[in-house]
Amino acid sequence: MAELVQPVDGILVNEKAATLAAVPRRRSSDLTARGEPMVWAMGGSLALGLMMIAGFMGLIFWSGLTAFWPKPVEVVTLTSGRVIAGEPLRTESYKPEPAALAALPAEARAEIEAHGGHSSRTLYHVGNFDFYGEDFVWVPAFEVKSVSRPRDIMLVERQEWGALIGTVESISVDGRTIDTPGMAALDAAQRRARALRAERMSMEKHAIGGINRELNDLRLSVRKAELDHGEGSPEALAVAERAARETARLNGEFARLSAEVSVIREKEAALTASAAEIGGQAREFPLANFVRYYAANDLTLAEKAGVYLARWWEFLSAEPREANTQGGVWPAIFGTFVMTVVMSLLVAPFGVVAALYLREYARQGRIVALVRICVNNLAGVPSIVYGVFGLGFFAYVLGGSIDALFFPERLPSPTFGTGGLLWASLTMALLTVPVVIVSTEEALAAVPRSMREGSLACGASKWQTIKWIVLPRAMPGIMTGLILAMARGAGEVAPLMIVGVVKLAPELPVDAVFPFIHLERSFMHLGFHIYDVGFQSRNSEAGRSMVFVTALVLMALVLALNTVSINVRNRLKRKFAGDKF
Repeated sequence: MAELVQPVDGILVNEKAATLAAVPRRRSSDLTARGEPMVWAMGGSLALGLMMIAGFMGLIFWSGLTAFWPKPVEVVTLTSGRVIAGEPLRTESYKPEPAALAALPAEARAEIEAHGGHSSRTLYHVGNFDFYGEDFVWVPAFEVKSVSRPRDIMLVERQEWGALIGTVESISVDGRTIDTPGMAALDAAQRRARALRAERMSMEKHAIGGINRELNDLRLSVRKAELDHGEGSPEALAVAERAARETARLNGEFARLSAEVSVIREKEAALTASAAEIGGQAREFPLANFVRYYAANDLTLAEKAGVYLARWWEFLSAEPREANTQGGVWPAIFGTFVMTVVMSLLVAPFGVVAALYLREYARQGRIVALVRICVNNLAGVPSIVYGVFGLGFFAYVLGGSIDALFFPERLPSPTFGTGGLLWASLTMALLTVPVVIVSTEEALAAVPRSMREGSLACGASKWQTIKWIVLPRAMPGIMTGLILAMARGAGEVAPLMIVGVVKLAPELPVDAVFPFIHLERSFMHLGFHIYDVGFQSRNSEAGRSMVFVTALVLMALVLALNTVSINVRNRLKRKFAGDKF
């Protein structure tokens, strides 16, 4: 029996209990028991992830927004006596080759060895590819004798051969040579040459291109008549006779337009400029080939801003040039937008109808559970597999059947039997339909059962209940699935490389030519443009800035499409604010 101590206020106290009571109680518990380390770990992971996303977005935005800002042109004199002129792009540390170090003076070699055998070098954009055969040159710091920025040196952006860096010695206007022309004379001659070039290209594209389309349609009409009625039949001969008369008329019109184009081309060729690079080599260039030019080291802030905005406008509104490393990306922007919209129009009914059947009509059991598992697994299939399936089934099977039924006169040249906008959109719809099905099912399941029962109790049929009660309240969740589908579809590249995307599409899928919407045409895509410029151009440095700018435009396009969808979803949410959705 435990020993008792003297009573305290008439109460006997256990000696051991009294001892424990005398020890001060700990007011804090073990951190692991309270879970705070896990909270810190999860919060730290979230913060790290947000910082990584912010860093990535910041890199894209900074590199994209500053890519078009005009840089100064430096004239660098090397110790060997060679002189180069170019835009300094970036400087990095590197370790020179032993042979290069051995050829240096003792002082320069000692300085490099004092820095651990490392030196610095600068990458210059020298342009003048038609002079040098290269666009970029690395210049080691130990080879630099002097650097200057002369105010008269010019940078000329051209339609072909990239940038020209040097001086304009003279211009030739209709056989008259003007030496050392001022900017006013150069501007006037260049504007005239660009106007002639635009007129010539418009005639070649629209007028002459329209005649070529008509001639091709006449040829196909004769071929179709021969297939329908037999070669040599009266019907085929009548069609051939009419086609021959119309072809003769069109050939006469073609000859007249070709003569006009030749006259314009001669006027255009009479406007030239003689330019010299920094080493003194001079050549004559057509002024129509000059896109823009400026004295790189003599620009005010307002003039730099003007060049910057002009480059952005060209980028957003013009076609690519120089193997897609210069010019604009308007065809890629338009192709990405049209493909995403068509994909959304195709994936919405398929995904919603499938989710409606699985949730509202199908008897829940093992088969339905297996179908749901398969749908979820489809989201994990590599996207390139969808591209192979799209090419094999949509293009070759469905497209080949369409060509055989409706376009036999065009064979063996395929119309729908090859990659195009329609098959690319269907392939992307198939790739993103699991996302729409899952999100739609979740949205349907979240609609309170009491609403269904109330509608049915009032005499509505099951379809009327779904149409007027369930679907409107589930629409915000369905829109969430569509937003996710659009975001994924707009950024996918691998399937599109197989089913319709090309490096350069001279004709847009939507134009003013009947039937106005050409779903069979190939198209350009911003995602593929990034891949092509970054990894398929002749010089990766030439496309480095274009990669960031195109990525920025792609992100902006996806953000714009998502913003529209989110606004629609929010309006639907406000409409049913009193409900769960």
